[in-house]
Amino acid sequence: MNKFLIPFLFIGTMAYAQSPLRSQIDQKAAEVESQVIEWRRDFHKYPELGNQEFRTAKIIADHLRSLGMEVTEEVAVTGVVGVLKGGKPGPMVALRADMDALPVTERNDLPFKSVNTAVYNGQETGVMHACGHDSHVAILMGVAEVLAGMKDQLKGSVKFIFQPAEEGVYDVDIAGAELMVKEGVMEDVDAIFGLHIWSQIEAGKIGYRSGPFLAAVDNLEVTITGTQAHGAAPWSSVDPIVTSAQAIMGLQTILSRNVNITENPAVVTVGAIHGGIRHNIIPEKVEMIGTIRTFGDEQQALVHKRITEIITNIAESAGAKADVNIGKLYPSTVNPPELTAQMMPSMEAAAGKGNVIAMPPVTGAEDFSFFQREKPGFFIFLGGMKKGGDPLTTPSHHTPDFFIDESGFILGVKALSYFTVDFMESVE
Repeated sequence: MNKFLIPFLFIGTMAYAQSPLRSQIDQKAAEVESQVIEWRRDFHKYPELGNQEFRTAKIIADHLRSLGMEVTEEVAVTGVVGVLKGGKPGPMVALRADMDALPVTERNDLPFKSVNTAVYNGQETGVMHACGHDSHVAILMGVAEVLAGMKDQLKGSVKFIFQPAEEGVYDVDIAGAELMVKEGVMEDVDAIFGLHIWSQIEAGKIGYRSGPFLAAVDNLEVTITGTQAHGAAPWSSVDPIVTSAQAIMGLQTILSRNVNITENPAVVTVGAIHGGIRHNIIPEKVEMIGTIRTFGDEQQALVHKRITEIITNIAESAGAKADVNIGKLYPSTVNPPELTAQMMPSMEAAAGKGNVIAMPPVTGAEDFSFFQREKPGFFIFLGGMKKGGDPLTTPSHHTPDFFIDESGFILGVKALSYFTVDFMESVE
């Protein structure tokens, strides 16, 4: 076990250490705020899809080198990792930002509106930072500048992880955080911190959850094979369309009868059904695809088991055959309760006690979870909605109208910087 993790395991029962560097962080964060906004607007105007973040990565690498860091490029295809060595011995704290954009055509009328297009899955499309990863990169570049300016006072080192392909890449099996972990980026890390801008929380606020926070995401693929027949003589068929309909309805009993929803929710959604070619022909087979969202390994195993049982048994009862394939994508993002408690004073100091919000589970997914599987990790949401906005009407993530209030970026810089120095202070 890494020597710096041993005292960390017991710190939950100790008084939390507050770093004397906070006042310096506040000053330096204010000084870098306008630059962070400028960086973000540049990345927003020139977004790049997963594993194609070449321009973004070069800007990041050049910036980290200008701060005197050891920089490694082309990590997990296009990722960038910079190491800032502090002046005093201590743990290695990792900070992560994701770099990739989405195949979405922007509708916002902004001076820095996206100008990029690309071919995605064989189709020409606009490219947009419709999930806020441009802000994550800019904020972490700001944190790098803040902490580099006080490196001689740091009780440890900082690893800045700029990750590609958080949104996944349709034509490869492994990408993003999972590939970074496989390439060893977490081997010398003692703890990792990250954030995600959130358009349904007001700028200037932080959202968090102890325990399971974001869902595991898995893909569902089903083929139901029956017997083809004329649509006028259905008794001659084993109808895969009717069987599929019964299977879809049966899946909903998992959520209403098998999952303890007082603890955590779960989602099983069938997103597409393909079967048949003509109005008067009952086809031989139907194909369905969908998404599964669960919280924690135990719940994930239960839901997967019930999906397979329900679809298989319904198909057999109709005389059909079902092939069920579940592909695991990202595990659940889980904030360790002990680390969450330790970071609470840091969040409250950065944002103010009234601006730190305990959130319900979020059924979106994040591959930050792969980092958390390796070392203790804490993940927060950073408010990006304009003050006084309505979260029910504010455009959500992954949409052409997604919009972020930049006034909250300085809080992101402060929060990640506080997490770093306070964690270092807590390790003897």
